[in-house]
Amino acid sequence: MNFLMRYLPFVAAMALVVVASNILVQFPMQGEIGGLALADVLTWGAFTYPFSFLVTDLANRRYGPAVARKVVFVGFMTAVTCSILIPPFLFRHGLIEFETAADRLVRIAAASGTAFLTAQLLDVTVFNRLRRQSWWRAPIVGTLVGSVFDTVVFFGVAFSAAFAFAGPNDSFALEAAPLMGVLPVETMRWVSWALGDLSVKLIIAVVALIPYRLLAARWSQPAVAVGA
Repeated sequence: MNFLMRYLPFVAAMALVVVASNILVQFPMQGEIGGLALADVLTWGAFTYPFSFLVTDLANRRYGPAVARKVVFVGFMTAVTCSILIPPFLFRHGLIEFETAADRLVRIAAASGTAFLTAQLLDVTVFNRLRRQSWWRAPIVGTLVGSVFDTVVFFGVAFSAAFAFAGPNDSFALEAAPLMGVLPVETMRWVSWALGDLSVKLIIAVVALIPYRLLAARWSQPAVAVGA
């Protein structure tokens, strides 16, 4: 209880980002750029999820890695819960067209939880090792490393045939299609989804330096590197 009361802003922000991302990921982004149909490679969730790294980095900067890890675990539990509950809820209310089978939901939840937990904890570790260097280095390097790891783990576990033991495959995701929908090289659709998702994460990682700098600058005595 003391943890929740003292660090409530970070806990609430992390939960908000994860819940919003799990809702928005159900909705493809409409539009077209240079022949690329955005709905083929992006969902709106790609624009909110990267801010989870911002929350983790701010908690790490303010209170140190031990607290940051606790915030991450709150996000992990929220991510797994939302991955199972939100798609059926949206389908029942007519907000999405397709119902996801229960065993498929379990695989998505496993992918989401594993990717979130490992990537965020990696971000905490990288951030903590770089926190005494230039103000921008720890958040940008930690977020970039975590984003790459998150993308590889989530899309690999959720859609790759190599992880079929985790649940049924998505046949549409495994179909061959032009890379990113426009390039002459053909690959499985989930690879294009992963590349589109990662591209947005990397852009937002740079943009997120602005709120990070504005908020962190207000803390005259940020936490030292303890609890590593």
